[in-house]
Amino acid sequence: MRVVGIVLVLVVLATAVATFARRLRVPAPSLLVLAGILVALVPGVPALHVPPQAIALVVLPPLLYASAEELSLRDLRTVWRPVTILSFGLVFASAAAVGYAAVALTGLSPEMAFVLGAVLASTDPVAVTALGRRLALPGRVQVLVQAESLFNDATSLVLFKVAVGIAVAVGAAVSVPVAAGEFLLLGGGGSLVGAAVAGLVWLVRRRTTDPVLETVIALVTPYAAYVLAESAHTSGVTAVVVAGVLLGRSGHRLTDAHIRLQVGAVYAVVVFLLESVVFSIVGLELPTLVRDLPAGTGWWPLQALALAAVLIAVRVLSTLPLTRAIGPGQGRGGLSWRVAGVVTWAGTRGVMPLAAALSIPLVADDGAELAGRPLVLVLTTAVVVFTLVVQGFTLAAVVNRSGLALEPEHTAREEDEARDALNHAALDHVEQLAAIEAAPETALDRVRRALLARLDRSPEGPDGSTADAAYRQLRHEVIAVQSAELHRLYDGHRISDTTRRRLQHDLDREDAALGSP
Repeated sequence: MRVVGIVLVLVVLATAVATFARRLRVPAPSLLVLAGILVALVPGVPALHVPPQAIALVVLPPLLYASAEELSLRDLRTVWRPVTILSFGLVFASAAAVGYAAVALTGLSPEMAFVLGAVLASTDPVAVTALGRRLALPGRVQVLVQAESLFNDATSLVLFKVAVGIAVAVGAAVSVPVAAGEFLLLGGGGSLVGAAVAGLVWLVRRRTTDPVLETVIALVTPYAAYVLAESAHTSGVTAVVVAGVLLGRSGHRLTDAHIRLQVGAVYAVVVFLLESVVFSIVGLELPTLVRDLPAGTGWWPLQALALAAVLIAVRVLSTLPLTRAIGPGQGRGGLSWRVAGVVTWAGTRGVMPLAAALSIPLVADDGAELAGRPLVLVLTTAVVVFTLVVQGFTLAAVVNRSGLALEPEHTAREEDEARDALNHAALDHVEQLAAIEAAPETALDRVRRALLARLDRSPEGPDGSTADAAYRQLRHEVIAVQSAELHRLYDGHRISDTTRRRLQHDLDREDAALGSP
C-alpha cells in the first residue's frame, strides 16, 4: 500500500513539474530529477528503495520500445557507420576509461570498477528521446543521436552482464574468449528473439481489426520481447530495441486510422507516466543511497564529478575524430564538427544505468556481501543526475549555438509543400474518377472544392452532411491516395520523418472523423 501511495504521489508531482517545465521551456526530465532530490531531502519523507528488477522489468521495456518505434529506418541507413562506431567502440572505450579511473580514484576492486564502467558506458535512449523531442534537429542528426543511444545501450548492458558475471565469480579466472563469446551470445540471441517477436506480432496484427486488442498487443509486445529474451538467457534490452525498430517502420500498414489514433493516445499516456515516475525516482534514490554508504566514502561527490568528466572527455575524443574516419563533410556522408559537438553533448545518462546498477547482485557466488556495491550505486546515480541536469539544461543552447537547429519557418515550409503535394495527388485522383464517371458527380464536386480550397489556403466552407455514403467512400479513397503519396515523398527523401508523422496523424484524424464508409 505504501508503494502504491508513493507512485501516486510521484505521478501527481511529475504532472505538475512537466506542466511547469513546458511553460518555462526547460527539459522535463532534468526538472523532475531536481524535484525528486528536493522531495527526498524533506524531513519525514520515507526512504525509497526500488526493487532491483522493478525498473528493468516494468518500466524499461515500453520506454525502449517507444523510442525504437520512433527511429527512422530510412535515415538510419544513412548514418549506420557512425552509429556502429559509437555503439561499439565508444562503449568499450568509455567502460575502460571509467574502470581505470574508478580504480585510481575510488579504491574499488578492478572487478567492481569494470562493472561501474559498463554501467556508465552508454547514453540513455529514454533520456535522449525525451530531451530530443524539444529540439528541432535535422532528421539525420536526430536519428544519429537516438540510434546511438539505443544501440550503445544494448551493447553496454550486454557488457554489464559479462562484467557482473566476473565480479560475482570469486576467484574465477577471466577468459577473454569466453567473455567475448558470452557477449556475442547475449547480443546475437537478443536480436534473434526480437526479430522473432516482431515477425509474430506482425502476423497477428495483420489479422486484428479490434482497437482494444490492437492496443493490448502494442502494450504487451515490449514485455513479451524482454521476458522471452531474458528467459532464453540473452539480452532483453536488445530484443526490445530490435522488435521496436522492425515494427515501427511497418506500423502504418498493419492498422487503420482509428486503431493508430487510439494506440498512439494510449502509448503517449503510458510513456508520459513511466518517464515522469522514473526520472523522479532517479532524484529520490540519491539521498537514500548516500545515507546507506559505509564509512570512508565521503569523497563520492568529487569522485562522481571526476567520472562524469572522464565520460565527457572520452566522448569528445571519440566523436570529433569521427569526422575524418567517416568522410570529409556532412554533405558527403560524414559528420561536421557541429554535428560532432551536438552528439557529444547529447550523451546524457539516465534510467538505463540506474536500472543496471540496481540489478547488481547483493552477494557473490560464495555468499559473501559484494564489496563496493553501495558505492557503485551512489556514483552511478550521481553521474546520472549530473548529466541530466547539466547537459540536459544546456543541450538546447549547444544545439542553437551549433546552427543545426531547424528554423520554425523551414519546418512550416516543408509541411506546406508536402500538404500541397498530397492535395495535388488527391485532386488528380478525383479528376481521373470524374473522367470515367466512377463516382457520383455531387460527391466528386464536393471533394474537388475542398481540395482546391486547401491549395488556395482559403477556409473550407460547410460541405453538407457527411451521411452520404458515396461522399464518405470517396473521401476515404482520397485519404488513402494522400497517405500513399505521403510515404512516397518520405521514401524519396523529400520530407523528414517528423513531417511524415505529423501529416499522417492529420490524415488519420480526418479519416476517423468520417466514420465507416
